Amino acid sequence: MKVGRLLTGLVSGAAVGAALGLLFAPKKGADTRKKITETSDNYLKGAKGRFDEFSDNLNHKVEALKDKSKAKFTNSKSEEAINKAKAEIHEMKAS
Repeated sequence: MKVGRLLTGLVSGAAVGAALGLLFAPKKGADTRKKITETSDNYLKGAKGRFDEFSDNLNHKVEALKDKSKAKFTNSKSEEAINKAKAEIHEMKAS
């Protein structure tokens, strides 16, 4: 419990220090705000890209699992082969 409080204190202290450093920096406030906005936009775009990639990857894995299940419970050999092929395609796209 004490370690958690220590880490919380360190992180919040670092955040306050960074905020104060930005506020008292020698650059104009408008320049600093513009830089903060650009940096945060870049982080958000990067996070959105990684989230979209993760979502697509997860979607392909789910589809592969569905196709594998269909292949196991089908009565037709041709449908089984088709579903196995679909599952393999989704697995390749997921990796």
